[in-house]
Amino acid sequence: MRSVETLVQADAGLVSREIFASDEIYRMELERIFSRAWLFVGHESLVPKPDDYFVSRMGGESVILTRDRQGRIQVMLNSCAHRGMKLCRYDHGNNRTFTCPYHGWSFSTDGKLVERPGELVGVPGHATHYKGELDKKAWGLKTVAQVCNYKGAIFATWDPAAPPFEDYLGDMRLYLDAALDHRDGSEGGSEVIGGVQKWRVKCNWKFAPENFIGDRHHDISHRSVDLVGIGPSAGKGRRDFTEGRVCVAFPDLGHGSIGRLPAFEEPPFKSQFQNHPVAEAYFRKVYDARVARLGDSLRVTPHAVGTIFPNMSFHAHQPRSLAVFHPISGTEMEMWRMYLIDKDAPEEVKEAARHYYLRYSGPGGLTESDDMENWTGATEACVGTESQKLYFNYQMGIGHVQPVPHITGAVHGEYSEENARAFYRRWGQFMGGADWDALMPGAVPPRAARVG
Repeated sequence: MRSVETLVQADAGLVSREIFASDEIYRMELERIFSRAWLFVGHESLVPKPDDYFVSRMGGESVILTRDRQGRIQVMLNSCAHRGMKLCRYDHGNNRTFTCPYHGWSFSTDGKLVERPGELVGVPGHATHYKGELDKKAWGLKTVAQVCNYKGAIFATWDPAAPPFEDYLGDMRLYLDAALDHRDGSEGGSEVIGGVQKWRVKCNWKFAPENFIGDRHHDISHRSVDLVGIGPSAGKGRRDFTEGRVCVAFPDLGHGSIGRLPAFEEPPFKSQFQNHPVAEAYFRKVYDARVARLGDSLRVTPHAVGTIFPNMSFHAHQPRSLAVFHPISGTEMEMWRMYLIDKDAPEEVKEAARHYYLRYSGPGGLTESDDMENWTGATEACVGTESQKLYFNYQMGIGHVQPVPHITGAVHGEYSEENARAFYRRWGQFMGGADWDALMPGAVPPRAARVG
């Protein structure tokens, strides 16, 4: 394998095809990226009650996202400390303890019974087979070093030295807020509807977050879909509110978005569900509430698509959703989508949105089908000996980006691959073993005040 500096030359807009097909690089990514970075695990609405659990992934690891009886979110390895068997073999459920089906070891998260999450509380034959000598406190489940519930989205990291999640996120939070906040402008307030879609794609995991971080110019792939009416409104097209968007990159953090620049006012209301009066009335109502609530404060309007490095992306508008791309090998990933709606929206509105989400995204969605064909074809083009000697071109917009007003550490261009360059620059830093002092240029400053 060539050096990381040779594989990724982000400033020159060159990325080797080798990083999209190599199992050796994939194994290094698990160690150097997925064991250190903040990773998206799930949404709090997937575990609404005490003892609820949802089985998620962090890189190559199966993990349990659970809410303990004190209401706290916990994330731990889904593997018995005895022989490694998976404790949870269903996707979700409700358990007071996690009991291994192999030898019956049991683990608890109840803060009234144990000192730490995942502590070993039950061992068959502890008094007889082990003569009472097994130290239960030494054989609990491995738990993540840090967990953050950010407006309902759960992020976690295995690295105790990682910076706080909001520092890791930086001012990219404004774009993620556009997906997670209630449509009336209040913080949080979203929930997952329709379950979680999961499917495998024969492609390298990096193609997907790159697609959503800022590839504004690949609409040629969706021309056939643009000819039919799969959007929320009447008429042809995929969605509303695509005008006025630019590519916004955070070069020091590896995040990016296709969205509008931060502003101090809302754009005019536009009809969304013209053929659904109840949904149309609801979105008009929450738009008016948003205008009143936010006033002239700085915000990003909810029309963004973006990526949080390394493997979580979001649609902030329609189809409003969160996506995560789990690496399986150098040439395969497992993709998950979770669809969001305001928690207190009328059921009729939720159902209208759900139907739209499904025809747009997911394994049966028309646009996702186009994207998957692109990603699998590109991965196949990276596996050959001669192909791996070549580089992909990411040179669009080099030298033509401008600082984003009012927020820190961001640049923008109308059409630019700076977002992808930021992503792969960050990838190279992690893969090169940079410590957190080098990875984090400084603490996030307070929210910008209005200028002028």
